[in-house]
Amino acid sequence: MINNKAIGYITANYAGTEKSALVENRSIASVPFIGRYRLIDFPLSNMANAGIRTVGLVLPGNWRSILDHVGHGKDWMLDRKKGGLFPVPGNPYGTTKQGMRFLLRDIISNKELFQRSDKPYVVMMASNIIFNLELDEIIDAHERSGAGLTMVYVKAERKHTDCSRLIIGDRGRVQKVEPGCEYGDNKFIDCFVVNRDLLLQIIERYQSADYLDLFEAIAGDFGLIDVCSYEFKGLAIGIFDERTYYDRSMELLNPDVADQLFRRDRPIMTKAHDAPPAKYFTGSNATNSLISAGCEIQGTVRGSILARGVVVESGANVTNSIIMQSCVIKSGARVENAILDKGNTVPANTELRGTPDSILVVGKNQMG
Repeated sequence: MINNKAIGYITANYAGTEKSALVENRSIASVPFIGRYRLIDFPLSNMANAGIRTVGLVLPGNWRSILDHVGHGKDWMLDRKKGGLFPVPGNPYGTTKQGMRFLLRDIISNKELFQRSDKPYVVMMASNIIFNLELDEIIDAHERSGAGLTMVYVKAERKHTDCSRLIIGDRGRVQKVEPGCEYGDNKFIDCFVVNRDLLLQIIERYQSADYLDLFEAIAGDFGLIDVCSYEFKGLAIGIFDERTYYDRSMELLNPDVADQLFRRDRPIMTKAHDAPPAKYFTGSNATNSLISAGCEIQGTVRGSILARGVVVESGANVTNSIIMQSCVIKSGARVENAILDKGNTVPANTELRGTPDSILVVGKNQMG
């Protein structure tokens, strides 16, 4: 299936407001997630499942890890002679407000992507609110509404300081976008459909305001533009810092929650890896955990997420932790309430222990 109505545009250069060892050498979009994925896989898969075959990907300054992962877009059916994946340069966000993920400067500097398209609509997404939705249905709903722009939202399940809320009036029209949201608010999930002709008009009109987020720039013109809303009633997970990364990951150990994000009819695609199944040795013990291909489990794993190629030696114990690719937990070592980035080796009989309120984070290749 090829979608003849829309092209895609994904911002992967958003920078969080808090420093973290997890994003010292990578963008938020390329942070590993649930053992085998990266956050960028979710917007790419939403577009691929909707038949969108032309996607612009706005790159961060530290672009190496994200390009290494997405390549030419083959795993999302974007390695094509016509259309395909277009990595485009992005600008630093600098001292922007929380919740800004569609920098007008990026849209303006990459306007050729929109000018050369023959599709009537553009679907724009960020990378750190992840979900699995029927994007083609949203495009159709936007077309039926006659609006210039349709913003997708969910009912907020908790307080979010790094999201925006939509003030919605009659006929589902958006009257205002405000920073931050409380429980029950209309939380914007950084996904919207805009008429391509309107987007080109915005580019021409707001050249002098290129330092703003798109929705800051057009805030005074919502009545003229006719901004519609679409409520998504599924799961939308926001990843903004180490705390939300850990908490939202651990929630997915519940199969009822995970089933809302990973659906057979709309698969989440990722870079293919040739790895054997996980191997469980005699005497090993693994409960309530997600353990990826290529792992070797000789010790104990409880309530944890292990990426590809992790080794837990005999007598080692991993509890309530996220262990990323190619880490080794040596015999007798204990890891609890922690996030270990790629390539770490925990020495034998060593304890790495955070608390439920203060998760221990170890950066990439910091040990061993």
